[in-house]
Parts: sequence; C-alpha cells; structure tokens
Amino acid sequence: MLLRRPEPSGGRADRRKAAQASSARTRIAALPASLAARLAPYARRFRPRYPRAGRTGWRRWVPSWRQWLGLASTGTGLIGLFLVIAYAATDIPKDLNTYATQQDNVYFWSDGTPMARTGWVQRQAMPLKGIPEGVRWAVLAAENESFYDDLGVSFKGLTRALWRTVGEGETQGGSTITQQYVKNVYLNQEQTVSRKFTEAMIALKLDNRMSKDAILEGYLNTSWFGRGTYGIQRAAQAYYGKDVSHLNASEAAFLASLLKGAGLYDPTLSAANHKRAVERWKWTLDRMVKIGRLSASERAGYRTFPEPLKQNPLYDTGQQSDYLVELATQYAKSVGHLSARQFDLGGYQIYTTFDRKREAALGEVVAKARKEARQTHPDTADTAHYGVASVAADGRIVAVYGGPDHRKQGYNESNAGTVPAGSAFLPFVYAAGLEHGVVKRRDAPREKVTPQSLYNGDDGVPVSTPEGPYWNRSGKKVAAHNDGRKSWGRISLREALAKSVNTPFMQLGMDTGLDRVKETAQAAGLLSSSMGPQVPDLSLGSSTPSAIRMASGYATFAAAGKHVEPYSVQRITRNGATVALDAPEARRAVTAQVAGEVTQALTDSFRSAHPGAAPASASVSGKAGTDADDTSSWYVGTAGGVSTAVVVYRMDLTKSLEPLPLQGLAGTAAGSVPYDIWAGAVSPLR
Repeated sequence: MLLRRPEPSGGRADRRKAAQASSARTRIAALPASLAARLAPYARRFRPRYPRAGRTGWRRWVPSWRQWLGLASTGTGLIGLFLVIAYAATDIPKDLNTYATQQDNVYFWSDGTPMARTGWVQRQAMPLKGIPEGVRWAVLAAENESFYDDLGVSFKGLTRALWRTVGEGETQGGSTITQQYVKNVYLNQEQTVSRKFTEAMIALKLDNRMSKDAILEGYLNTSWFGRGTYGIQRAAQAYYGKDVSHLNASEAAFLASLLKGAGLYDPTLSAANHKRAVERWKWTLDRMVKIGRLSASERAGYRTFPEPLKQNPLYDTGQQSDYLVELATQYAKSVGHLSARQFDLGGYQIYTTFDRKREAALGEVVAKARKEARQTHPDTADTAHYGVASVAADGRIVAVYGGPDHRKQGYNESNAGTVPAGSAFLPFVYAAGLEHGVVKRRDAPREKVTPQSLYNGDDGVPVSTPEGPYWNRSGKKVAAHNDGRKSWGRISLREALAKSVNTPFMQLGMDTGLDRVKETAQAAGLLSSSMGPQVPDLSLGSSTPSAIRMASGYATFAAAGKHVEPYSVQRITRNGATVALDAPEARRAVTAQVAGEVTQALTDSFRSAHPGAAPASASVSGKAGTDADDTSSWYVGTAGGVSTAVVVYRMDLTKSLEPLPLQGLAGTAAGSVPYDIWAGAVSPLR
C-alpha cells in the first residue's frame, strides 16, 4: 500500500484561495449575462420593429417616443463622455506661435521721441494696467461683453460656426476672446472643424488656469489690427500716433472694429471701408452705454468719427538712421548681455544718446559737401567718403554721419578705421610728453617737459634716440618733414602744436617713448587695433582711428583728462521693465593739468587758423590733420563740451578698402572741406 505524504497546511490554503478566486471570476463573468437578462424586456421596447403593430399608414415606420428618447439619451451620453475624455486629453501647448511672441524693437532719440524700429512684426506688449479701462471695455463691448462671466467658450457661437462649416463649407465667427487668444498664440489661422474643436478645448482649460485679466492682456497684445501692427499699443501708434494710455473711448471703439478685419474697416482704404468703420464705431459706443461702461453724457460727446491718420507714422529704418540703429544695437547687446536670439524676439525699447537736431544739421552739411564735390570734382566724387562723429565729454555719442544710405552702402564711414589720422594725432604725442617726461640721453633720468620746452622745428631734421640717429631698415636716417617743407627754427611745443609743425613731435615721441605715446592715445580713447607700428611715424599719425574714436580722444581732453568709453544707449527697457546695463565709468587718462595744456594749445590752433570764427568768450578748440600721402584730411575740434571729428577720404568700395589720393577733394588749407563740415555741424559757435 502506498502511503501519501502529508500535505503541508499551506498547500491546502492555496487551493482554497484558488477555488474562491475561480468562483469569484465565474460570478463576475456571469454578471453581464444576468444584467442583460434583466434589461432585455425593457430593451425590447426600444428595439424597432417594422412595420409596427397597431399602427396604420406611415406611422407604422416611425420610431416610438421611447425609441427617440433612448437614442437621444444615448447620443447625449456618448457626446458628453467624448467631451470629458477630450478635455482630459487636451494639453495647453508649451510652444507659442512665433508671431505671438515676437515683437519689434523701438529706438528713441535722446529727447524720447521715436527714431526707428526693427523687427518682422510691429508689436509691443503692454501690461493690462497700462491700458485704460475705457479701451478695454470698448474691445469687450465689440467682441465679447460677457467675457468676465463666460467659461471661455461660446457654445452657441461654436455650434453656429460648426454648422456653417459642415453645411456650407466655411467657418464663421462666434468665438469668445479666450478662443481668439488661443487661436492667436497656440494655433494657426486654418479654418477647419478640427482646429475649431481644439481651440474650444484649449480655451476651456485655459479659462480654468489663467485669470480673466491675464487672458485679456494677452489678447490685446497679440491681436492683428492692420497696418502691419499686432497689439493695441502699436495699433494706437499706427492709427493715432499716440500711446494706448492716451486713447479715449471713441478712438478705442474704432480700433475695436479693426478686430473684425482691418482690410474691411480701415477707413483710409476705401469709401466702403469708411462707411463700415463709422457704423461699427457707432454700434460699439452704443453697446458700451447698454452694458453700463459708458455714460449717456459721455456718448453724447462722441458724435464725430475719430478719423485715423492716413499713414502709419511708426518710424522705420532707412538711409542715415540705419547707421544709428546699427551702432545702438551693437552697443545694447554688449552692455545688456543680450544674445542675438533674445534681441531678435523683440520687445526692447532702446533709448539712444543721439541728438535729433544735431543729426539733422550734420546730415544737411554733409549733403551740401557731397553736392559741391560732384560739381567741382565729378571724376572723384563717387568714391568720396565723409565720416563724422560728435562725442560729448561724458562719452555720449550725440551724432554720427555714416554714409548716404545704409541699404546701398553698409560700410559706416564714421566707425571705420581705415585712413591715417595724420597730424590730427599730434595732441596725443604732446599729452604723452607732458604726462611722462622725456629721456634724451642714455641712462639719464626722465626730464619734465612743459609747453614752453623748445624743439627744433626745421624741416628734414633727423630723428635721434638716446643712442644716436634712428636708422630705418633700408639703412637710412629717418627724418621728419613739415607741411610745405617749411622750417620754423627753435619752437616751443605749445606753438608747434598750434601751428601743426611736425618735426618737434616726431622727436618728442622718440624722447617720450613710443610705447608711452601709444598708451596715452589708447587711454584717451583710441583703440589698440587702430594703432600704427611702433616706429617714428607713429607720432605723425600712422594710426587709423575712426571718427568716433578721434572725437572721443579729443573729448577726453575737454573732460579734464578723464575718459569715458563712447556709448550710444542711455537705457533699455523691455515692455516697461528696465534692463540692467554695464554703464561706462570715467577713468583717468592724463592729469587735469596736462589735459588743460593740450586744450589750450588746441584753442590757440583754432584761433590762429580761424580768427573771428567764434566770439572771444567761446570755449572752442580744434585742429586740422593731413597725412603725407594725401589719403585723408581731418578736422577735430571741441565746442560746447562736445568734440566733433570729421574725416574726408577716397575709397572705391567695389574694389578694396585701400585709400586713394584725395586729389584736391578735401579742399585747401584756406578752404578745408573737413573744417567747413565741422563748423556747420557745431554752428553756431558760442
């Protein structure tokens, strides 16, 4: 007999649990059948039987009211279930449309008036608190008066739009402001049933997550108003030339009509448009009265249609202003630590240092010089360039002339370091000598020099070093030459600068040390990249600074020896919020005494060359500059605390950046074109 091994108690328990589970599954599986059996008698009542018994004629084929009720209930339940599932499955997109986020950047003159704008779209976001309540309600009255009470979706309007889409192949309005906002920032403008449905789902969800004020603010900042503008702020400027904060209810009522379609309601486009705009304007004002957002007395005051401007007055870039925008943009990105991507998204308000009146005067005087050049030198006038820049003692760039038209010539004549400074560089050599002293003999200590220190002013004097004559690589002694090969004998440094005698300064540069001359020029504002080779010619202006940098260097002397890097932007905001900037700081370049001595010598230079050009009480200084190869002609001077540098040169940009001989294009010493431009730019001299 086989004996069975005793089974563990755990095994019996497992079998009992398995049996119980099996029984439970059997009961659950039987539930549908049991439920179906119970409902079968009722279901049979709803099951259509055709022809129906007890009915005659056409009634034999018509479902009973119970069947109609069952179908309606089932359909409603399925639709409700579908909507619940669709709502739960719908997510608010994280990525906004490019055109919903991109704004334009606006540039302002130093007096705060608009100068230019850049960007693909005209939009500037405004916080809701900056939009008057009357403007908001004009839009709400025209578009969605129940905005603050609805769920974000107009079911009546949505049904009508879907019916039109299905029935006639086109969509119709009926959207709430929330739906329109969703369409603006999350979806596209495609007119389909699926897009409408998605719009409604997102609008419902958005209405639960965002405040009504936030949705309204977004809508007002992203809606299209025509004339290339997005948002109520740009619309106010485009149609009325004012900020939205200055709009009245009447003007706002007209702008609200544009939301129905600017192509149909811009009254400047056609007589039919004008008629539609006036009718819509009246209707909107009446609606505002009806919903209690405009008093009857206020409405009575708006009887005349507020005619908008005939053209968009928003300033666009072009010609000279492009050069200003270019300078300001480069500077703004640098000091505001803004990437190209950030800046291109827009929304920045850039308040520049450019003086509108100075810029206008500068443009006129250069245009006159160009015209005269075409008349007197027709063969060379086409290759003539006139770089001009005015820089204040505190570093502000107040005006520049970059060229005739930036869109035809991207080359900026005021910011290009391509031609030598020539004798306009002498003040930096003078300042270096006064600041650091000189060494004339080997191993001798440095000696102090003063404006009265005498140097040999004769033409052709060989240049010497503490070790002896200076020889060039060709084995020849290097000698300096004066304009016209004139010899002046022993002459003081102050007089030599005033009369632009070259030979003393080539020797002074060697005595001071060319490294110190270079350091002084850079400390005053010239860029190291523009400095010439460290050979004797450095002192006679072999460096190639731009007009902006030369003006900045002379401004350092006018600022008692303190230099501030030239800057073109005073402040930046983005949609009203201030952007932090790295503001330039003043730093000592030379002592105040040295700066004063240089300024005095430059004053002597101006007075001797142009007696009677300014009143005796006027604080005016300046100096002409030419180079030995006749490739550049300068005038740099200071008047009223602003230094202005003018350079005239020739260059064929279609071939190279190699300077060409001026061939008389810059005039003569008696009639210098750079001086005439300078005098016209700073006129009147006080």
